[in-house]
Amino acid sequence: MKFLPAIALFLLCSTCSAQSLRTRTAKLMGARFDISIVAKDTAAAERNIDTVIAEITRIENLISDWIPASQVSQVNKNAGIAPVKVDREVIELTERALKLSEITGGAFDVSFASMDRIWKFDGSMTEMPSEEAIKNSVARVGYKNIIVDREQSTIFLKLPGMKIGFGALGEGYAADKCREMMLRKGIRAGIVNGSGDMATWGKQPNGKPWNIGITNPFDDHQLVAVVPLRQGAVVTSGSYEKFVEFNGKRYAHIINPHTGYPATGLCSVTVFGPSAEMANGFSTSIMVLGKEAGLRLIKNYPELSCILITDDGHFFSSDNLDLKKFKPARS
Repeated sequence: MKFLPAIALFLLCSTCSAQSLRTRTAKLMGARFDISIVAKDTAAAERNIDTVIAEITRIENLISDWIPASQVSQVNKNAGIAPVKVDREVIELTERALKLSEITGGAFDVSFASMDRIWKFDGSMTEMPSEEAIKNSVARVGYKNIIVDREQSTIFLKLPGMKIGFGALGEGYAADKCREMMLRKGIRAGIVNGSGDMATWGKQPNGKPWNIGITNPFDDHQLVAVVPLRQGAVVTSGSYEKFVEFNGKRYAHIINPHTGYPATGLCSVTVFGPSAEMANGFSTSIMVLGKEAGLRLIKNYPELSCILITDDGHFFSSDNLDLKKFKPARS
């Protein structure tokens, strides 16, 4: 739902300080993670990158619905049969996902994993699916059929064949958890970037903030904005790499879980906020809701801000973000 090229990270000179900046790329949770840690020396930075990778792997084994032994997979396996006992961590993540589903009116739905994959974005589609096929594809989707028992620490999916999945939140959640862990360990600066779900803290070794560039989806050599982040998060969701067109209309790979139809109208949504998990949930939801409803939604959450780019190339931002202020310098 998000693409790494949409967000560019600018690391300025780090040799002017005694602190060491180390960066490593790893494939985790089925995605690319770029982990940057600032520590007192290279060895300490590398050790803490190892710790971050171990934490992401732990989270993956807990919540990934493609790992048969994970707790989420066990919940899905028992859909329509019985509640499944899970860790408190999974309960709390599910509760936050359900809250997001409620406040977005189902534009986000953690049970989207139940959806039949009738839309293909690999170039093989030659015609739209039928209305009946689209309707049937979301028959088992519906967050209101998820029963969370906090006291018993169980999750029950009421419909046989129903599934939950954290593909839209998991990488952001992992990035947030790793940032919290590093701060507890006294690591004062770094970035955990899970395929575009980016959590940052502290400053670069030279005292500068982390500079996050937002790429223009119509020209990947041009930046829409460069935004400095210290302790924050940023996520971009977009349709500019995965979409189909029928009768001149672009259909994004992000599907409306309520209707079964792909999102239209927006080709890119970037959300800034304190949490990568939250930013991802809102960026995905706004892609589904569209410009007007999306801007109305985010207005209720002053800790969040956003940049929207429409299919026809127009740029918009939330009231609390002035695009002109972050316009990149031209070379």
